[in-house]
Amino acid sequence: MSSLTTEQTQWHAWLCQKALPLWDQAGFDEQAGLYHERLTFAGAPIPLPHRRLMVQARQVATYCQAALNGHYKAGERALACLAQLTKRYHRADGQAGWVFALGPDLAPSDTKRDLYGHAFILFAHGWAYRLSGDTALLTIAEKSLAEIDALFPSPQGGYRDAIPALSERHSQNPHMHLLEACLTLFEVSQREVFLHHAEAILALALRAFIPQGTDALLEFFTPAWTPEEPYGRNRVEPGHQAEWCWLLGEYHRLAPAGAHATAARKAQHKLYDRLHQTVPGPLLPDALYDDGTLLEATTRIWPQTEMMRLLAQHAPAEPATRYQRLCRMSQLFFTQYAPATLFGGWIDRLDEAGNSATDHMPASSLYHIYSAGQAILNAPPA
Repeated sequence: MSSLTTEQTQWHAWLCQKALPLWDQAGFDEQAGLYHERLTFAGAPIPLPHRRLMVQARQVATYCQAALNGHYKAGERALACLAQLTKRYHRADGQAGWVFALGPDLAPSDTKRDLYGHAFILFAHGWAYRLSGDTALLTIAEKSLAEIDALFPSPQGGYRDAIPALSERHSQNPHMHLLEACLTLFEVSQREVFLHHAEAILALALRAFIPQGTDALLEFFTPAWTPEEPYGRNRVEPGHQAEWCWLLGEYHRLAPAGAHATAARKAQHKLYDRLHQTVPGPLLPDALYDDGTLLEATTRIWPQTEMMRLLAQHAPAEPATRYQRLCRMSQLFFTQYAPATLFGGWIDRLDEAGNSATDHMPASSLYHIYSAGQAILNAPPA
């Protein structure tokens, strides 16, 4: 078993010399001033009919973080891209909110409003403000948060997934990322409006997302925030469970005397214990049922990085045990998901046999990967 120091050295070299340059150079469309959504395994852009707000915002946030951390100098480009996003996505059809996607002509190609994309544009504004110090970015973030409250409210709390709604299904995932964005904005600004929204989301999560008696974080709900299916048939994604564990730790770090501090810590321990009971092996499968039985044995890259981030930071267990699994997962990351032959790229999903189940590299994964890498680089000795 390699030491954490060995893993940190490998992550630093791979991020700074391969991944960040690849996705800033081959992954950036100079003519449009926006990021590409996908690359081939040879590193060539793949033209697509839509350029989603979510992907653009994730890339902006990632490169702002990389600049702040001294890992890669593309912060000015990221800030310029954010200005492009505001011009082309925000109220691009004359209505409140941010459109979902642009077409190849940079005109709106899908004007629905989705909570997921709105969460990430807030997240991008938080990191952009931290890099630039431009308070106008906080003003836009506050206005966008007010638009979320106006556009997406659900009658029994929380938010609907999209407007116009495609179904009555409600989801935890966009709420999780909205929580992440609000915590980021609160940390960089100390404005209470962002903490207030974060605590409202936490209250819903503690009440509904983790049903009493299961300690499982469910994905889908009715409009009344009850589980969509009977027990044993509800989808659980271990990657999201790891992500929530980390976010609960972030809430406790940023608001140790917050309204939900005690309940959040208790929930974090329960989710972490369940992760180890239901996923004892090094890799996280894509999905389980809420009774712990396997639903999807494929393994995407992002759940692995979320688990690694958690093991490096905020996991409620002693470091030596966490780091042992972290080192094993890190080795598997570089041998199975990000081999040297891809020069900073990755295989997004593996099938049950460990073979590639995709034919391209999605830009959207960089957000997850960078967050894990940065947490590993900052992890203290065991």
